Amino acid sequence: MDKAQEKLAISKLVFELTVSGSDSGDLDVLLAELFVLMKEHNGFPIESRGAILLLNPRGKYFQVAQYGMPPAWENPLNWAELNLPEPSDTERCHTKQISYEDATLGAIVHTRIMLLPLRVEGRYIGYVTLFVPMGYELCELYADFFSDLARALSGLVQRTLSMETLRIRELELEEARADAIRSLGVASEYRDNETGWHIMRMTNYAQSIAKAMNLPVVQRDLLYIAAPMHDVGKIGISDAVLLKPGKLTDEEFEVMKKHTDIGVTILEGKDELIKAARDIAGSHHERWDGKGYPKALKGDEIPLLARICAVADVFDALTSTRPYKEPWSVEQAHDWVMSEAGKHFDPAVVKAFDASMPEILRIRELYRDDIIDPKQVLTLPPIRHRENEWIPWDDSLSVGIDVIDEHHRYLFDLINDLYQVVIRKRGAREVARLIKALDAYAKIHFRSEEQMMNHYAYRGVDRQLHQHHAFEEKVAEFYEELHANPLVAQFDVLSYLKEWLIHHIRVEDAQLIELTHH
Repeated sequence: MDKAQEKLAISKLVFELTVSGSDSGDLDVLLAELFVLMKEHNGFPIESRGAILLLNPRGKYFQVAQYGMPPAWENPLNWAELNLPEPSDTERCHTKQISYEDATLGAIVHTRIMLLPLRVEGRYIGYVTLFVPMGYELCELYADFFSDLARALSGLVQRTLSMETLRIRELELEEARADAIRSLGVASEYRDNETGWHIMRMTNYAQSIAKAMNLPVVQRDLLYIAAPMHDVGKIGISDAVLLKPGKLTDEEFEVMKKHTDIGVTILEGKDELIKAARDIAGSHHERWDGKGYPKALKGDEIPLLARICAVADVFDALTSTRPYKEPWSVEQAHDWVMSEAGKHFDPAVVKAFDASMPEILRIRELYRDDIIDPKQVLTLPPIRHRENEWIPWDDSLSVGIDVIDEHHRYLFDLINDLYQVVIRKRGAREVARLIKALDAYAKIHFRSEEQMMNHYAYRGVDRQLHQHHAFEEKVAEFYEELHANPLVAQFDVLSYLKEWLIHHIRVEDAQLIELTHH
């Protein structure tokens, strides 16, 4: 093949890659297509392995896709430690020898890579790396080809980044609407003697029950957003009735019952989310046997989400302190709910409630009203073991305070959930959703921990406050980075979370053991 034919073949390869990769938002698939096409051209001495590296805002490289080599979380090659150069605007593709320590082999590995710069809108964002034989250098013909290839790959990577950023924007629009609805629900609770924690517990209880009933994810998501609206109609109940510390008279109870009708009026609309919230607000006091209110609906006439919220709401009310009553024990409340299957409650919901008790009891401790007692001993039933945990909990991480340990276990669960979303390539939208969930729960954990430290005059409270706020700022920073480079940010946040949480528990929170001596 002469030089002209060689150039034509190379141009054809670049075109084929551009066409084949045009619809793929998966960079692993893009790399696989690249290597398939390159194998058809015998002139390239390229090994069957490579990776896409992208820079975070702090100049650190992250491996976001790979072919023929382990993913970032399993790869002994830490790209961030290799001091890869940031090319100038004029620099073309080039080769570089690298060395790294492979702990599995117990040896230093020497290899050579070719670096194809990636640029988006004139801005350098990273490299495609291809492994080549030791001593290999680019000839002029292939240097031109790989520069063309780098430009084609840059366009495909940019397309993926744009798609992922768009999905994050869509999520934010949905979250803004959901936050507005949740805020209305919280406002209704703060007029009552109940607390915002009641909303969190009841909502999460309902989620746990729905999960046990194998409800579709879409329906569970609606439930999670709509459940806080169950008592929104209390906004329209007078203080004399709503805030009365003692038992209501029959006339006052009739007034209180109007909150279901008021809730339906407030939640007027055809949107699926509003409709779910309206069903819950209007029907969570209906009974399976038809003796509830406001419409005396019976059995399956009651919307399913309202039936689930009815059990979650009553269980939390029974086990919570109110000005007019002492709390029931968990056992008493559980037994009563079980006894009301087929009468007050849907038997299928009660069955799922019973199956969910290990998780429900855990939720009760995570969103508690009172100050954490460092000496409290928890006897929670074991939670089902999770397979393939990225950062498994072990007893060496215990700080000696049972409730705090349970908080930490839940944070581990959220980080492991985030890890699963990343490795299963479920997209930046899901990553964003989980980062928000992690941020929300971390704040709950920190405030509960700080409340305990202040109550018991813990001497290290200022240092803890500083670290908590720094963590919150860092997570917020990662969330913002998802907009700029959603592919890098998800790997970046995983690395940070694992390192920060384990270090914080072992170094800072371990000192909280002194509170048990009070």
